[in-house]
Amino acid sequence: MIDLAALSGAVAAHGRVARIVVATAEGSAPREAGAAMLVWRDGSAGTIGGGALEWTAMERARVLLASGTAPVLQRVPLGPALGQCCGGAVTLLTEIFGTATLPRPEAGVFARSVDGRPMPLAVKRLLAKARGAGSLPVAALVQGWMVEPVLSPRRPLWIWGAGHVGRALAAVLAPLPDLAVTWVDVAPDRFPDAIPAGVTCLPAADPALLVAHCPAGADHLVLTFSHALDLELCHRLLTRGFASLGLIGSQTKWARFRSRLRTLGHSDPQIARIRCPIGDPTLGKHPQAIAIGVAQDILHRQVTQAARQERAR
Repeated sequence: MIDLAALSGAVAAHGRVARIVVATAEGSAPREAGAAMLVWRDGSAGTIGGGALEWTAMERARVLLASGTAPVLQRVPLGPALGQCCGGAVTLLTEIFGTATLPRPEAGVFARSVDGRPMPLAVKRLLAKARGAGSLPVAALVQGWMVEPVLSPRRPLWIWGAGHVGRALAAVLAPLPDLAVTWVDVAPDRFPDAIPAGVTCLPAADPALLVAHCPAGADHLVLTFSHALDLELCHRLLTRGFASLGLIGSQTKWARFRSRLRTLGHSDPQIARIRCPIGDPTLGKHPQAIAIGVAQDILHRQVTQAARQERAR
């Protein structure tokens, strides 16, 4: 998927930017088709993987930035060309974007010719399907045209609390492409100076009032500085509805919360939907370790859900 927000932000900050996307991946390759990175004169963002593959691709992109030559499509056999043991091959498409040349997608799809040929029927059909049924194609090189769906985070995730664990979670989860992260705390000065790209910060004197405005199908991670606020958030979220709800805490805290939530009128099956503690306790209590465990859980559930949806088709 092409992340238009990230591309626009990079262009605004650095001027002309090269974008390298894996157009095709054959055999054993570091990343899949659609994986992309941005490169500018003295920096980069994202990854196409592969170590030597990425390094040489970045060097070539900077040459193209200086010369203005683009787009360039190059097939790279990883073993013969770079001495990598993957054994596969990738085709990389490098394009240059500036303020006046940012992508103009149609129906959520960015489709363009890489060699000047007219749009083939296969691409016309993909665009028609996107317009008519909202069915986005996978990233692919189709008869000389690169086709990519536009990144549109579909899974709202709310992080309640900007302490050490909240900061670790925001940093680890923000880059995941399918998440739209909203970060809540009681005041602006609770948040770090640098907010991860794509994260929406909502300072609110009474965060519990925001629950009424959350999507009913959102995921939530509750880890504020106050046990009383944590409890109120859990109470309101149980009433509001959610896709998942994780609460940071010990077994003692969780036992007390279960008792108090029962007193507030919630049934045991409802309360059991809350996961406490969050993450993987075997990884320890370091904020980054908690964040890694939470990210693993989210990714596992994403993969499982996608597999169920694929079987149902």
